[in-house]
Amino acid sequence: MLEKSGASEAGPVLILAPTGRDAETARILLERDGIDCQVCPKLQALHSAIRSDTGAVLIADEAFTGADLSSLSKKLAVQPPWSDLPFVVLTRSGAAGRRVVAELHLPAALGNVMFLERPLNAVSLTSAIRTALRARRRQQQVRDYMAESAASAEVLRQLNETLEARVAERTEALRASEAALTQSQKMEAVGRLTGGIAHDFNNLLTAVVGNLELLQLRLADDERALTLAGAAFQAAMRGAKLTTQLLAFSRTQKLALRAIDVNAVLRGTDELLARTVGPLIELRLLADPAVRPAIADANQLELALLNLAINARDAMPEGGRLTITTGRQVIAPDQRGDGKRDISPGRYIVVSVADTGAGMPPEVLARAMEPFFTTKRIGQGTGLGLSQVYGIVRQSGGDVRIESSRGHGTTVRILLPEARRAARPDSSMKIDPASVPGVEQGPLVSVLVIDDDEDVRHIFVAGLEAYGYRVHEAADGPVALHMLERGITVDVAVVDFAMPAINGAALAQAARRLRPGLPIVFASGYADTAAFEAVPGATILRKPFQIAELADAVRRILPISASLNCS
Repeated sequence: MLEKSGASEAGPVLILAPTGRDAETARILLERDGIDCQVCPKLQALHSAIRSDTGAVLIADEAFTGADLSSLSKKLAVQPPWSDLPFVVLTRSGAAGRRVVAELHLPAALGNVMFLERPLNAVSLTSAIRTALRARRRQQQVRDYMAESAASAEVLRQLNETLEARVAERTEALRASEAALTQSQKMEAVGRLTGGIAHDFNNLLTAVVGNLELLQLRLADDERALTLAGAAFQAAMRGAKLTTQLLAFSRTQKLALRAIDVNAVLRGTDELLARTVGPLIELRLLADPAVRPAIADANQLELALLNLAINARDAMPEGGRLTITTGRQVIAPDQRGDGKRDISPGRYIVVSVADTGAGMPPEVLARAMEPFFTTKRIGQGTGLGLSQVYGIVRQSGGDVRIESSRGHGTTVRILLPEARRAARPDSSMKIDPASVPGVEQGPLVSVLVIDDDEDVRHIFVAGLEAYGYRVHEAADGPVALHMLERGITVDVAVVDFAMPAINGAALAQAARRLRPGLPIVFASGYADTAAFEAVPGATILRKPFQIAELADAVRRILPISASLNCS
């Protein structure tokens, strides 16, 4: 049987002329014309040399004298459908030569036969061979086309066989994508709703905190009442911290990176973590007293710990143990990352959160920090917890490492850059009445307070007046601009962000066009700070805050000459 070949050219010409120099002469003439040739000494050798990549056969009729052509005929009979190997037979001239050819019945034995009568010249020979080779190339093109058609037919057959399965798979993928999109849209809507509610809640807390702060000033001689007011003040500040955490869930905010005491953050969240994991889970906090401060945002670190505690709780539905430890680690240059991300060499503070839950298989562990990836059923998780932790930590210049396996729990290690200086302590939760300046201490600094919430505005006015400032108030932006146009004396403006008609950022820009360089203090309940970047040099206070913080912010942003009047 002819062997299959992928050759795109017609292939060599086999030559068999057993007597005289015809074979050698033909080879020289054909090779001079650029045709590849192979001389065969006998018919058996020719039989063995014929392959699917053979271009043509040039054979003298004397090679058939006394020969058995049955074997060659059988080989040619089983050629592929595209193949019909061309033979060019050199015959002797005259009646004797024609009689020999007739007796051999070569067309029947060989199939595709062309006869050339000798003697013949070089042009006739090469022309006949080239005609045979062109025919052979056409056959090979048919072969290639048939092969491509067969391959296409096989691909189509396989596609048809798997069509139903692929349609089902694609349909399921689309359903999953639709469910994820729906969940994402729900989260976006919840985020917008949370942001609006938190803004109003922050205004309420600002009024509560401000009133309690002013009440403490009036109760300086009543220790018991001062203690009760202080407890209420602390409860209001815990509510403020909860609002901050809700806002962090609902929107992206810039981190307030500074040196923080990680152990203090851990101690400050122990009650919240305990309530989060529930009574079935034993919570252990193992803080290393030797750890140095870390560079991070304290509120966002609390949020990261809360997310990890929620994940651990869900991994231990029957109960277990959650252990949170702090420590130190030095990252050498060859330990920078896992090939997907890098972490700068140096000293890091490590917060490790380990649970005794079910653990994660390798395929889940590999995708654990991908946004929206979750193994929970729809409605039981968004897949944002670990990705949010990762984003917080990476934005702090650190990294998150996860170790987990089935049946052996999960350990999440947060690496935060070690600070070079000591952590700044949090501001006191109580006011020292003795530190409050009186109005009689010197010339007054004029402050314009703009806030659409009447209760909050009145608290700001009363608090700043208690600190010795002359205060003007406006309920919205247009009123404030009208006051500035009338020439009111203003040394600094305290501006709410979310107000009707014109927001705080646009109001501040308009006010500075009327009073170039006017110091601005933004008082906002929103987490996002990007909107304030259009007002360079402004100070931002997040509601709720203490009146002492507002007074301090006003003092710090004032020009030196003005601040001396209020010192």
